[in-house]
Amino acid sequence: MAERSLRKDIRCLQDIVDHSSALIFVKDAHGRYLLVNKQFERRYGLPREQVCGRTDLDLFPRETALAYMEHDSEVLAKNQAFEGEEPVTGIGMAGTLLSLKFPLRDASGQPYAVGAICTDITDRKRAEAAAEEARAEAERANAALTLQHSLLPQGLPEQVAVEVAGRYLPASSDAGVGGDWFDVIPLSGARVALVVGDVVGHGIHASAAMGRLRMAVRTLAEVDLAPDELLAYLDDLVIRLSTGPESEAEAAVTDLGATCLYAIYDPVSGRCSIASAGHPSPALRNPDGTVDILDLPAGPPLGVGGLPFESIERELPKGSLLALYTDGLVEARNHDIDVGMQTLCTVLGDALPSLETTCDRVLKALLAERRPTDDVALLIVRTRMLDGDQVATSQVPSDPAVVARARSWATHQLSAWHLDELAFITELVVSELVTNAIRHAAPPIQLRLIRNHNFICEVSDASSTAPHLRRARILDEGGRGLMLVAQLTGRWGTRYSGLGKTIWVEQSLPEGAGDLGGDP
Repeated sequence: MAERSLRKDIRCLQDIVDHSSALIFVKDAHGRYLLVNKQFERRYGLPREQVCGRTDLDLFPRETALAYMEHDSEVLAKNQAFEGEEPVTGIGMAGTLLSLKFPLRDASGQPYAVGAICTDITDRKRAEAAAEEARAEAERANAALTLQHSLLPQGLPEQVAVEVAGRYLPASSDAGVGGDWFDVIPLSGARVALVVGDVVGHGIHASAAMGRLRMAVRTLAEVDLAPDELLAYLDDLVIRLSTGPESEAEAAVTDLGATCLYAIYDPVSGRCSIASAGHPSPALRNPDGTVDILDLPAGPPLGVGGLPFESIERELPKGSLLALYTDGLVEARNHDIDVGMQTLCTVLGDALPSLETTCDRVLKALLAERRPTDDVALLIVRTRMLDGDQVATSQVPSDPAVVARARSWATHQLSAWHLDELAFITELVVSELVTNAIRHAAPPIQLRLIRNHNFICEVSDASSTAPHLRRARILDEGGRGLMLVAQLTGRWGTRYSGLGKTIWVEQSLPEGAGDLGGDP
């Protein structure tokens, strides 16, 4: 009786539900469709004549049909409405319905059919998913950019050796932040290391890999290695990362590759030593305005192994400009790298006194107001030189009798520089270092004093044997001098060259002593 009444009601309702924008249907207690509206027909591509009287298993894939039937059974069993999302299939498409299913009850309140009003939320779900993905991508890009900036130098340090200015521009948002970096590292003897590098690829893992390489370079720089030696150690590090258990950051280095250029500039001699690991050569602007790209030996990228790195040494007159950069600056889709490097040389040829303005002009000329498709790192330095009255050098004969003469010479120089307060400690330092060089090393032996923002005492010899700190025993006649030097001074260390080694010791200037001035 209830079913006959329902069928009569359905005939009356058909015209009404056909005008609804919602998808509407009614099923009997056995799951057979009794009514579907035009939205149902359009969504599923099935005319009502083929739908009515059939079940979901007759019309839809089994997995979809069982999902529909489970919710229908729940409505009938619990005699209460169901609201939720359901999968929907159509002609060559899939989607999601937001369904409100409710029981149709007889006079006694017992359910005998299921009615449903559904809204197709496929487009909304897709939009929400796209928006969520866009938000996630923006968060990933922002995290990578934040990481990148945190790993780059937070302001370039003041240097006696060079004046510096740098720029870092992340790639366009489509490409994502990459692994480009630059650095300026103070070294012993008033020298400075200039670094620029590039981890190929983009994203947070490239940035993390860049951070690891940058810290490795800083650690190796503390050992005062020559540029070719430092790159060899860095190459070994990347190879070890590639053969051991890898993190995603390590894989970014080993799978995608990395390049690096490392230079050391000495403001006393005016000489610069440079080596490259697959990195573009720097541009040099001479004081007369001529500009050229330095001809460096073509070293392999980091991680290749088996090939040596070579350094070149170039004298840089006071006031020279050296531009270090990554390939994102000079490469573009509409021209090759040679055109970009020529443009760089042209801009440097017209360089302004301000390095900051020069950086801006370089970026404007090469990027032409466009957002780069690859990261860009640019470091421009202007060389300085210490004045002659900031450096004093004395050759020391290999004779123990001259140690007192070396002390006297050092204290006389301190007096000329108005640094008499440093005389006591400096005498101990000179005695220890000169005595060690005479006893344990080989001539020629040189004593050099440097005054800039601190006071440096250096003793060089032709031996590669380095002294080591050790705790002297009670009856030992030696072994205490170097310990005293380390305790009484700020920093000390050893650096090597092809001619031997240099032991250096730094002391802070007395308060109010100030610098002598030197090259601005």
